[in-house]
Amino acid sequence: MIKKMISTLFGSCLIAIGINCFVIPNHLVDGGIIGLGLIAKYSFGFKPGLTIIVLSLPLYIIAWFRFRTYFYNGMHGLLISSFLIDYFHPLSTLHTAPVLISALTGGLFIGTGIGIMLLAEISTGGTDLLALMVAKVTSLNVGMIILFIDGVVILLGSTVIKETTIFYSSLMVAVIGLTTSIITKNSS
Repeated sequence: MIKKMISTLFGSCLIAIGINCFVIPNHLVDGGIIGLGLIAKYSFGFKPGLTIIVLSLPLYIIAWFRFRTYFYNGMHGLLISSFLIDYFHPLSTLHTAPVLISALTGGLFIGTGIGIMLLAEISTGGTDLLALMVAKVTSLNVGMIILFIDGVVILLGSTVIKETTIFYSSLMVAVIGLTTSIITKNSS
């Protein structure tokens, strides 16, 4: 229980720092629900953490009725990481590294945060939760579902960010995936 709490808090802090120090200042877009929260911020000025919670609610309602374990393992991660993303927002006004360095560093921070949480069987919800539920009722691979959703979100993001930023956003998503894979490699 203590390990899960520490992992959730530490992982969520890394995600929030990555988003606020490297992603938002360079108008990068992550995949999944976090990416949709960022698109809402860039387009309408919405708080990304609150948007992530609102967009995740339908998934958690389904999880409550059909996949109760996923609900419990994701709710804390969703709430804490979303709260910290908005709480750490003042960091986004600080000077940041150039976009290439930010894409790589932001990807490392976010991927490490997600990896730490997944090692403790906690998720940030959103796309991970949706992919787990879809994989449970189909024969599709969870990783492929996440990759597909992330790709769709980045394409959607292309309507609100510059073309060159799409490249860096894609690079960042690849770094997030690679970092998360390395951290969770030996867990099963």
